[in-house]
This record gives sequence, structure tokens and C-alpha cells, in this order.
Amino acid sequence: MKEYHCHCDEVGFNADEAHNIVKECVDGVLGGEDCNQNNINQWTAGIVEESLTYLVKLGKAYKYIVTRAVIQRSVYGFHTANSWFWDTTSDGTCTVRWENRTMNCIVNVFAVAVVL
Repeated sequence: MKEYHCHCDEVGFNADEAHNIVKECVDGVLGGEDCNQNNINQWTAGIVEESLTYLVKLGKAYKYIVTRAVIQRSVYGFHTANSWFWDTTSDGTCTVRWENRTMNCIVNVFAVAVVL
């Protein structure tokens, strides 16, 4: 995994940075795998734990919430929705959509600024 560094002069949540971190975590856990129900729990836990670890290492004053869904691809598609009410100048979110020929994965990161 690439090393990420805090850009402490930035104001607000850097969604692009979070997206890149999560995308690398998903690629690392699911890349090259075929959907296997026996591995779903391990994969989803790995994606969330690894994503949180790297986000926290950025050293920014945020509380993070990471959700994920990994499902087998089907003709019925995959739909999710989120809603929030917060300070858009400091808090933020990003969504990573990932797929291969056998499964879809969606990871949402919500970052809530910690006021010190």
C-alpha cells in the first residue's frame, strides 16, 4: 500500500485522498478474487479495517464511519442510498464503487470533524 501523508494545511475533508485510500484497500482485498460466500465476511471486515487504519494514519481530526457492501453480481443490479445532515465546510463523504466479473462492492466513508 502506498504511504499517505497528512496535508494539514487543508481545510475540510479531502474526498479524493480518502477515495484513493479506500480504492487501494478494496483492490488489495478483492483484486483477483471470484465471489465466494465463504469469504465475504473476511473480505468485508478486511476492507473496513484496512481503510480505517489508513484514514486514521492521516492524523486528521475526524471521526470516521466506514460502511461496505459486497454482493454477487446479478442482472438485478445493486442500489444504495445515504443521507446526512452536517457541516459541509468541515465534514465530508466519499463513495468507492468497485466491481469485477463476479461481484460488486460499494464502500462509503463518512468523516465528521472533531472540534477541539
